[in-house]
Amino acid sequence: MEETPTKSLNFIEQFIEEDLENGSYSHLHTRFPPEPNGYLHIGHSKSICLNFGLAKKYGGKCNLRFDDTNPSKENVEYVESIKEDIRWLGFEWDNLQHASDYFDQLYEFAVNLIKEGKAYVCELTPEEMAEHRGVPTSPGKESPFRNRSVEENLDLFERMKNGEFPNGSKTLRAKIDMTSPNMHLRDPVIYRIQKSHHYRTGDKWCIYPMYDMAHGTGDSIEGITHSICTLEFEVHRPLYEWLNNSIWPEKKGLPRQIEFARLNLNYTIMSKRKLLELVQEGHVSGWDDPRMPTISALRRRGYTPESIRNFCERVGVAKREHVLDVSLLEFSVREHLNKVSERRMAVLNPLKVVITNYPENQEEELEAINNPEDESAGKRKISFSREIFIERSDFMEDPPKKFFRLGPGREVRLRYAYYITCEETIKNENGEIIELRCTYDPETKGGQAPDGRKVKGTLHWVSASHAVEADVRLYDRLFRDENPAGKEDFKDSLNPDSIKILQRCKLEPSLKSAKAGARFQFERLGYFCVDKDSSEEKLIFNRTVTLRDTWAKIAAKQ
Repeated sequence: MEETPTKSLNFIEQFIEEDLENGSYSHLHTRFPPEPNGYLHIGHSKSICLNFGLAKKYGGKCNLRFDDTNPSKENVEYVESIKEDIRWLGFEWDNLQHASDYFDQLYEFAVNLIKEGKAYVCELTPEEMAEHRGVPTSPGKESPFRNRSVEENLDLFERMKNGEFPNGSKTLRAKIDMTSPNMHLRDPVIYRIQKSHHYRTGDKWCIYPMYDMAHGTGDSIEGITHSICTLEFEVHRPLYEWLNNSIWPEKKGLPRQIEFARLNLNYTIMSKRKLLELVQEGHVSGWDDPRMPTISALRRRGYTPESIRNFCERVGVAKREHVLDVSLLEFSVREHLNKVSERRMAVLNPLKVVITNYPENQEEELEAINNPEDESAGKRKISFSREIFIERSDFMEDPPKKFFRLGPGREVRLRYAYYITCEETIKNENGEIIELRCTYDPETKGGQAPDGRKVKGTLHWVSASHAVEADVRLYDRLFRDENPAGKEDFKDSLNPDSIKILQRCKLEPSLKSAKAGARFQFERLGYFCVDKDSSEEKLIFNRTVTLRDTWAKIAAKQ
């Protein structure tokens, strides 16, 4: 009997298994620590899947901790959206925490650092501080306030807490090493004055810890064993360890920070600041505009949590930054939607067809397969009548040789129905075709000719008397350049054709009662999702993704 091959461990899993095996930690405890200053985007999904996935794999725990130390940019809306996104992706946290839970403790930690001569109050401006820090290749210059007495520092820090000084006038800095080649160890700021209302603590505090001060200490307070961060925090690791070792010099089992490459996609912006700019300036309708890379936008567009998790699994965990092709994400959602989406017929740009030899006032029900990938999805009934709609692009008056759809005198198959032949075109006063007159072969029901003749074209259609109307939004990539962030102004790369709204599209009547979020494959057209603003009075569908990668063809032509 052959053994089932085991999947190789990534480098983070190797570290974890070594730590558990050698007794450095008795269990695994991770955390996902977002700042609630915007909606989560596809880049965050990798960290979510990694932290929660590792906890599940090793029977450990994963906390959700909000890094709410910058009150001027944070609010409850962002907090609730983050919770919704994590749950939608299929994860649940073991403990819900906030950095603001620890503000009293963090203040006491800072006071103790001052008492031990490891922190001081500085009055340099940000510009002066940057000048004193210097560059990595040469030592920095000490602040003139670096050698204040412990008593003076304690007094000034308490007065900072009491609100006696204006914003930006003073900071608390860790006293480490102004000669270190790591700039983050050159007396980093660990507290600053910010007189802003906090969504949880109100106006209790007017000083707030910096990220490095709150992050590492929060990990230690919660008993986190492995702090898994993206690569930009690698240079922060020595400060992370310095702070934890200074605050808990005798504590064993302090957290271990491990860095991995973040998820970068082309044709996409991953900066929450820039995404907020798009929202505030009205370039998109909101954080969940289906063109945005946010998780809420992907959900509204029709992506599934499984497809995003599968995408993150495909991407894997790497140590080196690189940019992924967004087509891999699109492939992942196509792959999953193909398995789970029921098929329906919809005509987005309708052209009326009258089947002249089909009896007037006659209707019949045909049988259609809901999902050829899932036998359990069963079949449905679709109505057929004398007048139907087909896609306007499925007819050409003077078709080229390799056009296998409908044209004058040509015969095609109607999906699930009959063979039809175009006999006449009806035009308006402007010469535009407004109607086709066709005949059908009643012996070809179900798409098979008893005499064995074959046709190359199969068209989707909708019965005119049964169709329901809908608006259909065709979404494309928000940016037309592979690297919009590399532009002087990233908004210059916005794709003017990123949305096209088609009105009065003709759909199967079964779609009338489809609920918001329901996903379907419109045969021959792509995957579509019912928008959250849709109703039975006004149906709205969003295109999730085309059936094939249309951008690959565009790139091949360039």
